[in-house]
Amino acid sequence: MGLPSAPPLRSSARGITVILTLSVFVNAALLFTVEPMFTKLVLPFLGGAPSVWNTCLVFFQAALLVGYCYAHISTRLLNARRQMLLHLLLLGLSCLALPLQLRLHGDPPPGPASILWLLALLGVSLGVPFVMLSSGALIAQRWFAESGHDNADNPYFLYAASNLGSLIALLSYPFLVEPRLTLSDQRFAWSAGYVMLVLIVAGSSWLLARGGSRQSPAAPPPAEEISATAITHRDRALWVLYSAVPSSLLLGVTNYISTDIAAVPLLWVIPLALYLLTFVLVFAGRQLLPHPWMVRLEPSVLIAAAITIFWDAILPLAYGILLHLLVLFAVAMVCHGELARRRPPAARLTEFFVWISIGGLIGGVFTALIAPVVFNAIYEYPIMLALAGILRPSGQAGSKLQLADFLLPCGLGAALVLMTSNTSGARSVFSVIVTLVFAAILFSFNNRPLRFGLGLAAVFLAGFLRASVAKGSPVVMHAERSFFGVYQVTREAGSNEVTLYHGTTLHGAQAIIPARRLIPITYYHRNGPVGDVFEKTPAGMGNGRSVAIVGLGTGTLACYGRSGEQWTFYEIDPAVVGIATNPRYFTFVRDCPPAVRIILGDARLTMRRARPNDYDIIVLDAFSSDAIPVHLLTREAMSGYFAILKPDGVVAVHISNRHVDLSPVLAAVAKDIGLVARVRRDGNIPLKELLAGRAESDWVILARSMADLGAVANDPRWVPLPQRADVAAWTDDFSNVFRVFHWR
Repeated sequence: MGLPSAPPLRSSARGITVILTLSVFVNAALLFTVEPMFTKLVLPFLGGAPSVWNTCLVFFQAALLVGYCYAHISTRLLNARRQMLLHLLLLGLSCLALPLQLRLHGDPPPGPASILWLLALLGVSLGVPFVMLSSGALIAQRWFAESGHDNADNPYFLYAASNLGSLIALLSYPFLVEPRLTLSDQRFAWSAGYVMLVLIVAGSSWLLARGGSRQSPAAPPPAEEISATAITHRDRALWVLYSAVPSSLLLGVTNYISTDIAAVPLLWVIPLALYLLTFVLVFAGRQLLPHPWMVRLEPSVLIAAAITIFWDAILPLAYGILLHLLVLFAVAMVCHGELARRRPPAARLTEFFVWISIGGLIGGVFTALIAPVVFNAIYEYPIMLALAGILRPSGQAGSKLQLADFLLPCGLGAALVLMTSNTSGARSVFSVIVTLVFAAILFSFNNRPLRFGLGLAAVFLAGFLRASVAKGSPVVMHAERSFFGVYQVTREAGSNEVTLYHGTTLHGAQAIIPARRLIPITYYHRNGPVGDVFEKTPAGMGNGRSVAIVGLGTGTLACYGRSGEQWTFYEIDPAVVGIATNPRYFTFVRDCPPAVRIILGDARLTMRRARPNDYDIIVLDAFSSDAIPVHLLTREAMSGYFAILKPDGVVAVHISNRHVDLSPVLAAVAKDIGLVARVRRDGNIPLKELLAGRAESDWVILARSMADLGAVANDPRWVPLPQRADVAAWTDDFSNVFRVFHWR
């Protein structure tokens, strides 16, 4: 490598520290601002699915590894001046990729191939600048380590500064940047910031060269220096493991949070910010949260997570999010704390971070790309929790492997299955006692990492077995996982209905009794809001209707059709099509009267092929678990729907959601483009209809005039949409879910 080994002039020592710190701070801020910004930019092309963010994170991790490898190899092979010139040249050339924009034309293919399309889009549009940013902090640390500065032997404080810049940028995005700037403004500001960074790096290079100008160019570290700090294969393996587990948990927790709310930057950045905060804390010069404290806290947090997974408990939103974020934070603090404790001398700094990056990429690829193909449920999350238990620092120095480390966890798992197989939930007194006992046993294992991790695995396995054999548990007829989530087709014990769940959310059901098999139920009951749309509006009561439905689900809405009509379902996920058209589960699509056509792909893209006046009614029923894709509700999207709608047509939007109130958004959109709108919140359903399968639901109807609403306009159950001064119409360039989130 190459900065001179002799110390630079004292007058420049402080300047070197300041400018390198500024460089890594700005570098990190750009790196972690572009992640949510660019993901939000591509989200509409892939149905607004939460998995888009996880796939993007895998790309970012891969690009980070490429950047680290470039930094490692270039600092090993080139002397200081040549490496500086190379880095400045590549940074300058990378500016040719500006301004930041999407550089891949064409629509994404349906199904798993969309992942490859997304990775290609990221590579073409963002790859080179992101790789250069990824290398920046590592190169700055190496430059400082060879600068001759008094603290040159400990450049890791720059890594903490880098993560601090990342943390500030991430938290600023949903709270400061996204609410105030359109995506176009964000892209321009980021591109300008990138050019500014190139100038800062050029200034730091000049200052470093000036500080060492009286020395001759240095060669790479001699072989004896490297051999003196040699690292073993065990060291490398541990670096990979300690970085892979938190990386996998980061994606798992993010997917859990965003699937049931919305795929938006606010919910992406919170887990990532916590993840980065752990790096800041463990690599800082002063330990605010000492490593032994976090090691003692970790077992309690892992056991709390094990309890919820064992009982398949759905906690209230705030408590569920807090618990899983605490799990991520505690595990990351312990694993990253071990990385900090095991870090090598500065001479091996670049190799250390290359192996950390490899581990992060392995964890990301496993969770985002491999697990959805291999597993039909979210098994990767408990697997990583168990592995985190195994990786705990041992509380007993020099302890040897014992047979009891295997037998005790097996005994615990078997006992749990036997004791709870006839228990349907965690609320009985017996269940509480069982929970306390197995938690205490697990906690007693915590000083023996292998026993503790295997104990967690046994509890998770026992929970899955208990759920399948417990009294009153639904029969799982089919389970499937895709890029867009986890689906289960179930039949409750004693029930006459087959149901479809996406994540934790009911997506439709069908009666198995022949006389009721083609009667719409759940959110689509004839006495509910959607029944009014098809039976009380002029468009709904007309003859020869043409209907477009965004989101297939079980295909229930097809049974509002009549013979001779053409109904088109727009569905992004081939897995849903396979389930809805399989007569072993649902027969709405096959047996209901209209001719049904299913078009695969994101509706915003595929509906562009429709012609003006094609449809009488358009229904938006595009759930992603309990989240509704933001890009389907923008001003441009709504204008597009009405462009292909007949003059007296209506648009119906299913807005049932536990966490987000979309009615003021639609009110603002309707006001912007001159539409009339009404909402019906269908609660307080009579017991008789609840027993018959009707479910509570909220629907909005939009039309060009009150006359187009027909009888709905005078129905007291349909009320005007609430207007909120603080909620603006969403556009393709601007949206802010933060404003309409239910915080209670």
